[in-house]
Amino acid sequence: MKNDLLIIIPFFNDSSQLVKSLKTIEEDIMVDVLLIDDGSDKNFDIPTVKELNRCISKIKYIRNERNLGISKTLNIGLEYSKKKQYKFIARLDAGDFFYKNKLTKQYNYLIENKETKLLGTWARVIDTNGKFLYHLKHPTEYNKIKKKMFINSMFIHPSVMFSSDILKKTNLYPTNYKAAEDYAFFFKVINEFKSENYPEILMDYTISEESISSKLRNTQVINRLRIIIDNFKLGFYPLYGILRNIALLFLSRRVTTALKRLK
Repeated sequence: MKNDLLIIIPFFNDSSQLVKSLKTIEEDIMVDVLLIDDGSDKNFDIPTVKELNRCISKIKYIRNERNLGISKTLNIGLEYSKKKQYKFIARLDAGDFFYKNKLTKQYNYLIENKETKLLGTWARVIDTNGKFLYHLKHPTEYNKIKKKMFINSMFIHPSVMFSSDILKKTNLYPTNYKAAEDYAFFFKVINEFKSENYPEILMDYTISEESISSKLRNTQVINRLRIIIDNFKLGFYPLYGILRNIALLFLSRRVTTALKRLK
């Protein structure tokens, strides 16, 4: 019997964190996993199904010949999911960790609420040493998400699960917004489909100084501004979103993380 759900996991030069993340996938439903190595410096020993939790029935491994970047790598995953006709697509990044039955809860919710096409979750944010930083709880209701998307992404990228049929309208991740491809993709989704967040902390989300968001912070903020302008409509949230992101150009990731911890 073919599984409905594919988890796309891109990685680069870090197999130890990848294995740790894979081992947290513990579900009551069966899932398939697609690992995409974005041109790592060396070949890694990829774990087999037998080494992981029983809910993983298949692991497919794709290796890019050279480093293509996250947007193009994710799009390879989406093309694969379309070719294999998976009903649902989920995300996970090496270094992030799912709680038991995270995917099962999202899967059941999407099955029972067919009008909802994308579903994120809340998360416990940690640093690379596993130290708790803060809880990240984005709005759960679609109307609030649509408004507040102009301020920042209202979805934690590796938390989302979505129906593959949305790709007929949204197509793939945009490749012209470096370090902000997920923000642009989510904007396309919410403009067309009901999207929500599941009101429960279901994963640990790691903030790293080596992440794209940290290393390319100014590039990311500038591209977020471009995305807001591309989707602009007169109102409080779009205007506030532009001003907020301009201010972020003068604040480091470390400062914004500290401010979030004060909330």
